[in-house]
Amino acid sequence: MEIKGLRNIEPYVAGIQPKVDNMIKLNTNENAYGPSPAVLAALAAFDGNGLRRYSSLEQADLRQALAEQHGLEAGQFVIGNGSDDILSMAFLAFFQTETPVLFPDLTYGFYKVWAQLYCVPYEEIPLRDDFSWRVTDYQRECGGIILTNPNAPTGRFQSLDDIEAVLKANPQVVVIVDEAYVNFGGQSALCLLDSYPNLFITRTFSKDASLAGLRVGYGIGSKQLISVIQAVRNAINPYNVDAISEALALAAVKDWSYYQQACRTIMETRDWFASELRELGFELLPSATNFLLVKPSLVEAQKLFAHLEKEKIYVRYFPSQERIKDWLRISIGRQDEMESVLASIKECCNEQTNTTSGPA
Repeated sequence: MEIKGLRNIEPYVAGIQPKVDNMIKLNTNENAYGPSPAVLAALAAFDGNGLRRYSSLEQADLRQALAEQHGLEAGQFVIGNGSDDILSMAFLAFFQTETPVLFPDLTYGFYKVWAQLYCVPYEEIPLRDDFSWRVTDYQRECGGIILTNPNAPTGRFQSLDDIEAVLKANPQVVVIVDEAYVNFGGQSALCLLDSYPNLFITRTFSKDASLAGLRVGYGIGSKQLISVIQAVRNAINPYNVDAISEALALAAVKDWSYYQQACRTIMETRDWFASELRELGFELLPSATNFLLVKPSLVEAQKLFAHLEKEKIYVRYFPSQERIKDWLRISIGRQDEMESVLASIKECCNEQTNTTSGPA
């Protein structure tokens, strides 16, 4: 029997979470280093008896700590269950439009899903051949704009001059800048907030703060935008951030120097690994993130992906995305992990070379 009224939607496909011993997991851009000692201490000290009550509605302490960290006011922040929660609510809050919302054709895959889910018209704008976006493509009538900066899965950072040019051209619609990876070498658009009340920035604790399993994110914007998205949050799930998450995220903000050092270490490993891959003839995009998008030489991306997986090294492969079907996205792990990955890559390339050349 046919059941009427069921939604037909193509969901976002996340990176797999394998349960394998002694693996090197580089497929979901998680932080290579663990949470700070202050976060672990806060977890150990958490009073579980308090879980019988609902979590806070306002996350006042966390918003105040973030405000002090960024030199803003607490009223400019909204806290969510990961930045995905914030972005999802942003679609509902900001994009009540009949004109398409614009975002690149190669970016975070959830944007298209949310647009379809909430019946928001959208248009995917093709990136250039070098995977950067053109400012002029976003200087036209639209219902809103979303730009991930640095972008994923490309890793490219676009200048704040480009972001500002887009904001100037679109004062009547909300421009979202997703800064999930900004602390790995990008430059934040926070300095533009005072000049552009239509700017909304999203951040996550999943990448730079080593708390992907906790699910905490936040949005930053004018008090007008925050009031609208807070109303949407309260209409969906006013208790969207649990008490444990709030306590540990607060501890992370207060111990931010730990994460700054961890990010610097990851960036150093990333740059070393990129240099080594270039020596092998790989094509790489410049990255301001904790991952690299690379096009292998001597061996096809699919074969290298399979070889690494056999060695219990998990990276991301996008065979269904035509523009990057010959590329792999490799998160940056610890230095020792990346040395193992490099050795495995060299092994695969050597095997392919020997097979191609045949016996002497």
